[in-house]
Amino acid sequence: DAGGSDRKVSAVIDGECGYSEEVVWHPKTNPDPNYQYEGILDSFRTAASKMPRVDAIGVSSAGTFVGNAPMVASLFIKVPRSNWDKVKTIYDRAAAEIDPNVPILVANDGDVSALAGAMGLGKGNLMGLAMGTSEAVGYVDADQNVLGWINELAFAPVDLQEGAMQDEW
Repeated sequence: DAGGSDRKVSAVIDGECGYSEEVVWHPKTNPDPNYQYEGILDSFRTAASKMPRVDAIGVSSAGTFVGNAPMVASLFIKVPRSNWDKVKTIYDRAAAEIDPNVPILVANDGDVSALAGAMGLGKGNLMGLAMGTSEAVGYVDADQNVLGWINELAFAPVDLQEGAMQDEW
């Protein structure tokens, strides 16, 4: 989980957690996308070092993603838009450092919450809510499929009064 105040990483081997770590970092205040890249890569490398091999990488994070590319994400709020070419490829580049052939999937943490709930309960038609760096909601259908809708509610205006606080995006 690439969070706004910490990174959580786990190495899962044959369905069992073989390693787990939480590292404090400050991506929301750093304008240099290399800071976020190095942090993500460090977590990938640490987890990979605890495993005999890496079959796949999964990332959850606050934000709206197209493929693995963040389109809007609080982790990168201070990164100037002129540097977003580096941001949009950040997860794929870090995964390629581990193994250029390893599959990676980046998902909104609301989707991950919904999937975890469905797996834990063994049933679908479930909504998951993630209240961390942003507020996200994911949904798993009756067949326990993540729908992947744009679900980052933190960026959806809910107060249309003229004096309402504006979202930083």
